[in-house]
Amino acid sequence: MENCYQILGVSVHASLSEIKHAYRELAKQYHPDSSGNQDPKLAEKFDRITQAYRVLSDQRQRQIFDDSFFNHFRRSSVKGESFDYRKWLIERNDDESWAKLIILDLMRGREDEACAEFKKIQSERNSFKLKDWFTREDFMDYGYILSEELVIRGEYYDAFLLLEQVILMEKSYSYFGLFFPEVISFVQNIVMHNIFTIVNDELALDVFERTLDLELGNDIDRFCLQKMALIYRQMGDTYTAAVCEEEASKI
Repeated sequence: MENCYQILGVSVHASLSEIKHAYRELAKQYHPDSSGNQDPKLAEKFDRITQAYRVLSDQRQRQIFDDSFFNHFRRSSVKGESFDYRKWLIERNDDESWAKLIILDLMRGREDEACAEFKKIQSERNSFKLKDWFTREDFMDYGYILSEELVIRGEYYDAFLLLEQVILMEKSYSYFGLFFPEVISFVQNIVMHNIFTIVNDELALDVFERTLDLELGNDIDRFCLQKMALIYRQMGDTYTAAVCEEEASKI
């Protein structure tokens, strides 16, 4: 299996424009008609360049190539061939590579790096969702483990956001897995013991509002509304504080 990136002389995270430019430059150099040279080896070289371009210039084919080629090299590395999969992921800048890098580090004893990578991508890309790149079962495991590591490091807000993804994914199915009650318990513990007075007021309000949307039960809903009322009073918004207190009293 040939490396299409190497054939065109571009990096693995090259843009489509860079790929097209590289192809045009190589075509000028190796196209049999332009050189006037009918050497069969030259034609073979040009065919390889053209095939590599066809693969990398098509988004779907490029994704298939990336998955198959680099999985091949990960397997080959066991046999002694050198390929640094982590380095390859770091050099890329797409969401899927970030997701795989986070979990690779998480499962290979690089918990600090995994947490830092997750926080970085969360802050830089609002659209990033770790759940988008794994099966339901894998994400349930990875998401829970990563959230535990985040809590250990005092990153309660990021841990909550990750567990929120787990809950929303699980609720999208017609049944809940056996693991789900443990996730709910973990979230409740974070919300009730690690948010109020620990994270800033704006983030705390965000967590409490998101928790209400998750519909986790009367007890935690009442708790969130009561804490929201306290925060709004501290902020001088007595009207919203009164609304929260009234809603809490109804539960």
